[in-house]
Amino acid sequence: MATSQVETVSTGADKAKLALAVALVIAGVAGFYLLGKQGQVAQWGALVVGLAAAFVVFMTSESGKQFLAFGRDSWKEVKKVVWPTRKEAIQMTLYVVGFSVVMALFLWLTDKTLEWVFYDLILGWKK
Repeated sequence: MATSQVETVSTGADKAKLALAVALVIAGVAGFYLLGKQGQVAQWGALVVGLAAAFVVFMTSESGKQFLAFGRDSWKEVKKVVWPTRKEAIQMTLYVVGFSVVMALFLWLTDKTLEWVFYDLILGWKK
């Protein structure tokens, strides 16, 4: 039986950091809309500053550090992948296209055969 482990934020400081990050995102979005009369530079500046500050605060939390570690581990795994060569990719694409054409012809022939059997032979509805 597989058990799933749920990770939660455990310390009060971490909870405060996450709450501050959410508040900064909300403040950035609110600033974007509230500074509409000051021009686009002020709007986008408020949004970017709010999101950047929220990112920095989030990354200092335990959840942010775990997220960063996950990203590093994921990047290491992507580097281990053996990607197909151009020739292999083209061959596999041609196999898929060829199979699709063969399957389309098979389904079309099956459809026409069943149409002929039901409408012409059984029901006698000639077109």
